[in-house]
Amino acid sequence: MKKRILILVLSFVLLLSCSKEDSTTSTSATFNVNNNKQTTGSSSNDLLSDKKFNSAIVEVVYVVGFEPTSTTINNLVAFLKARMYKPGGISVIKRSIASPGTAPYTIQEIADIENANRTKYNTANQIAIWAFFADGQSTSDTSTSVILGTAYWNTSFVIFEKTVQGLSDSPFKPNRTLLETTVVTHEFGHILGLTNLGTTLQSNHEDAAHAKHCNVESCLMYWSSETGGGISNMVSGGTAPKLDAQCIADLQANGGK
Repeated sequence: MKKRILILVLSFVLLLSCSKEDSTTSTSATFNVNNNKQTTGSSSNDLLSDKKFNSAIVEVVYVVGFEPTSTTINNLVAFLKARMYKPGGISVIKRSIASPGTAPYTIQEIADIENANRTKYNTANQIAIWAFFADGQSTSDTSTSVILGTAYWNTSFVIFEKTVQGLSDSPFKPNRTLLETTVVTHEFGHILGLTNLGTTLQSNHEDAAHAKHCNVESCLMYWSSETGGGISNMVSGGTAPKLDAQCIADLQANGGK
């Protein structure tokens, strides 16, 4: 199952993707990397509650020249603090890497980049998340649609930052921070198990036509139609869309706030 965000003729369409890969135990013997390479949504309760992990760390890695804005990162942390019980805190570490030089990227290539560069994995009390901001496009892009982000493991997602930058900060296009925030928080929403992706529905609000998305048009987890919504509607009012009451109720029932 895949989780993705795509734009179709300037419409903001949210698409799913995920993948799974075998992993080995770290040589540090303090964690098993396989715990961070499970099905997307499978760690939703671990992320939302403090039952197993009382803190969380987000490892943000970006290719030089493709750093997300500081406001985007602040918005992500605020989003997480509003929904996750982590009395030990939610922290972010951020660093750059040189371009892998293999763009456009398949999800397997993105996973390989993570394998080579990820340093934070779950420990006894802390759950770790990997967020990579890539310097290229997805190989799934077409002449009419482009992929902005993909959540592919239980604690991993990629933002195709080159594409995000190309679709923002110019006339008739959204502010880059606004677009980044929308994509990043939507992808994290999938990792938190939305919609009906490891976090059980408390009401019938999954979009029948677009699985694992909310059917409320104003919700962050809505898959906007290719001829309706669009970017301008998704970010109307100059703010990123929020989770609706039904998605929040799902998270609360799964141990979140």
